[in-house]
Amino acid sequence: MTSSSSTLASPRPEADRRRWFALAIVMTAAFMDLVDVTIVNIAIPSIQREAGASFGQIQWITAGYALAFAAGLITGGRLGDIHGRKRLFLIGIGGFTIASALCGFAANPDMLVAARILQGGMAALMVPQVLSIVHATFPAHERGKVFGLFGAVVGLGAVMGPLLGALLTEWNLFGLEWRPIFLINLPVGIAGLVLGRKFITESKAPHALKLDLVGVALVTLGLLMLLYPLIRGRELDWPTWGYVSMAGALVVFAALVAYEKRKTARDGSPLVELSLFKVKSFAAGIAVQTVFGVSLGIFFLVWTLYMQFGLGWRPLRAGLTGVPFSIAVSVAAGISVQKLVPRFGRKVLQAGALTMAAGVLLYIWESERYGLSIASWQMALPLVVMGVGMGLIVAPLTDAILSEVPREHSGSASGLINTVQQMGNALGLALVSVVFFGTMSDHLPAPEIGPAYVDAFQHALVWVAVVMTAIFLLMFALPKRPAQQVEGAEATEELVADFDHEPVAVV
Repeated sequence: MTSSSSTLASPRPEADRRRWFALAIVMTAAFMDLVDVTIVNIAIPSIQREAGASFGQIQWITAGYALAFAAGLITGGRLGDIHGRKRLFLIGIGGFTIASALCGFAANPDMLVAARILQGGMAALMVPQVLSIVHATFPAHERGKVFGLFGAVVGLGAVMGPLLGALLTEWNLFGLEWRPIFLINLPVGIAGLVLGRKFITESKAPHALKLDLVGVALVTLGLLMLLYPLIRGRELDWPTWGYVSMAGALVVFAALVAYEKRKTARDGSPLVELSLFKVKSFAAGIAVQTVFGVSLGIFFLVWTLYMQFGLGWRPLRAGLTGVPFSIAVSVAAGISVQKLVPRFGRKVLQAGALTMAAGVLLYIWESERYGLSIASWQMALPLVVMGVGMGLIVAPLTDAILSEVPREHSGSASGLINTVQQMGNALGLALVSVVFFGTMSDHLPAPEIGPAYVDAFQHALVWVAVVMTAIFLLMFALPKRPAQQVEGAEATEELVADFDHEPVAVV
């Protein structure tokens, strides 16, 4: 029996009346994480100036979070399957709140880097539970609407982070400079912890599982061997050990696959559920998600550097410039799942990839034409086009990846989705050293800094356009119609049948 048929045959969960409150809570946590990823970028000049952070430390403040996040996500998803998604969500949001406080009160850049790594690790416990709680709590016919909301939250968080970061940095509350960008998480995290205990329903895998410690060690080691040299490569002038480490990561991942196969045959509780990759929609979607993460990792960082260091804009102006992008992503994400995907299927995602590539090319053209005199309103058109493209991808892609996943593996699948996205993001951050900083000298006289950043921005966007074209081609491997639609249709038919054959209680 295929995974798809297993999913269709599995009993539909009873609708939990508290599920919409639970959704609001986990979505708020997801929003907090998304904001925290992007809010730091806009505050980089302030951190560098007030904390005296070097460029290497600045890189670690952003990439260290992504590295810890990626390394722990699969483990976090599996722990949720074993010990309960609600329990792990609460532990994660509590730890994330504590780590945010440590970031806000960091005494020096090294302490800030360490706190950001801890924050990424706690996010790795919290974030996988979001999708798995949704998958386990909502019946199939409601998940399209829910994933549409999730896509809107992703789009809103992606640009609200820079906007909030700009406002908090500009206001310099209580003379704290950049620190409020982390301290703002404290009331949100505490509220999520209290309300989550009340409204989220516990769920876990139906079969008793054990944590695969060897799998955890191999996944963590492989990701560290791959990402650490990429993050530090340019700073260390690309040493030989870095290439050896990255090649060794492939050997570690091969050993992981072999071990997980044996683990599955022996006791059926592997860390990475390899059977998921036999599901075409999951395997193809994971590939698309990874490459998409690369493009986002490159774009959002170089965009911030371009506006603040290249054009010399203040944080608030840079943050406000991204508002059209945020609105476009949110609107397109909602429409794509509710209206477009049911009618056009995979073509919606492919149109999104081409639309986003077109927006990138338009941005390159405008940047070349207007140079250092470009205005915020002139950036609005390419940003709206890019935002529409991203919105057409982000929500339907998540839906497509999870549509045929058996419910008992939803935590593991969610962890894999987030892991590959963060791996892609970390790869994108690492590639910034090549496609952005690699095009300019380390020692530029003041008059040449602006033009150099503009040229580097255009060069980086060319690579983003290339990546989006590759994503368009990869999407041909996705199913033409997500199986979720079929499942939802059958669920509706079952609901009608139940209505016809069972008495109705009038309240």
